Amino acid sequence: MKVRRFEDLVVWKKSKDLSLAVYRITGAGAFARDFGLRDQIRRAAVSVMSNIAEGFERYSRAELRQFLSIARGSTAEVRSQLTLARELGYLQEAEHASLHDQCVELSRMLSALRASVDRSS
Repeated sequence: MKVRRFEDLVVWKKSKDLSLAVYRITGAGAFARDFGLRDQIRRAAVSVMSNIAEGFERYSRAELRQFLSIARGSTAEVRSQLTLARELGYLQEAEHASLHDQCVELSRMLSALRASVDRSS
């Protein structure tokens, strides 16, 4: 299947799911009141999907590779902030594990997509 729009990419769909999950989990309890961490993790999660979209819409493979790298970095940022949130007691272990696993999967998918772009150059 030929991907014609960034919305067709499975990795983009999964990054959107991560953003939705982060927004939901940060919208209640003590996490919602920690404005700094709440806003930062939300921005990082949205950055993943936004950079995939932006890179896809650029005119060169080099730019796509760059934006995929930025998106991958943002998944690491979310993972780091999730660890802090867990240690602050904002997340239960199961919530943390689920979101962390989503981030790890996204990182792998972004690496695979970037490698695919490299091979097709």
